[in-house]
Amino acid sequence: MPKNLSAETIAIVSATVPALQENGLAIVHEMYARMFRNPEIRDLFNQSNHGVSDAQPRALTGAILAYAANIENLGALAPAVERIAQKHVGLQILPEHYPHVAEALLEAIKQVLGEAATSAVLTAWGRPIGFWPIF
Repeated sequence: MPKNLSAETIAIVSATVPALQENGLAIVHEMYARMFRNPEIRDLFNQSNHGVSDAQPRALTGAILAYAANIENLGALAPAVERIAQKHVGLQILPEHYPHVAEALLEAIKQVLGEAATSAVLTAWGRPIGFWPIF
């Protein structure tokens, strides 16, 4: 987990909590739509978890919101992050897959939040994503 986030980054990510509560699922759906354009990335996912039940998008939305809400106490997320990391290892998710997710998430935030996704917001979210293996 990131340990060197600036006070400014922490404040900006914290300030996005209301936007995530309102638009988080739309952001995640947009993120997956972007990622699934790449067959190599799409094939890493169980598509049944993206259907009617929306299980995976809802789980990721909750994880992103938990991250933002706990940005000042990331240790509280350690057990959940450990479970997710173990699952990803079992599914053969590799470090080189994460940049695809990060790019798709940042573009989805930009798309869904529009003008509210300022360069400061995108930069603040971009810093910790590189360390955050919960996708």
